[in-house]
Amino acid sequence: MTKLSVNINKIATLRNSRGGNVPNLLKVAADLQAYGAQGITIHPRPDERHIRYADAKALPEVVHTEFNIEGNPNPKFIELVKQIRPTQVTLVPDGEDAITSNAGWDTVKHKDFLSEVIQEFKSLDIRTSIFVDPVEEMVKGAEKTGADRIELYTEFFAEHYLRNPDPCDCSLFERCYLRK
Repeated sequence: MTKLSVNINKIATLRNSRGGNVPNLLKVAADLQAYGAQGITIHPRPDERHIRYADAKALPEVVHTEFNIEGNPNPKFIELVKQIRPTQVTLVPDGEDAITSNAGWDTVKHKDFLSEVIQEFKSLDIRTSIFVDPVEEMVKGAEKTGADRIELYTEFFAEHYLRNPDPCDCSLFERCYLRK
């Protein structure tokens, strides 16, 4: 069954740009769940330009649905996840200065590291997901790390949708990913 998890990063960006606490991130998270969202997703960045680590620590007070925290598993992020113990952690290979996620993990090259981090989270009963490019080798590599789920990086498809909105046309996938 498909479930809706709402990423509230942009709400935090708006709040941060205004100063103060308007809009109130905790109220927005509570309202979204009351309106039917089955989850709340956040992606704290090292520079805290939208979701702050303090937000991540406060949200468990109001999130009663699934709670997903996305991020690069650096030591500070790992400690945050271990402290909060969300329903799910999604591992994303963002650089420190990345504006937004722009690539998936190379699950072959980083298999040992990802496996170690995943096992640490699973030992705390935290479901794990890995952000990967829609490349068969990377998807199979994700399975070998022990991840429970994957999230596909789909920017290429979004950019090309207006030129070819036919969801059955696999030629875009073949041209871009099967040649790699």
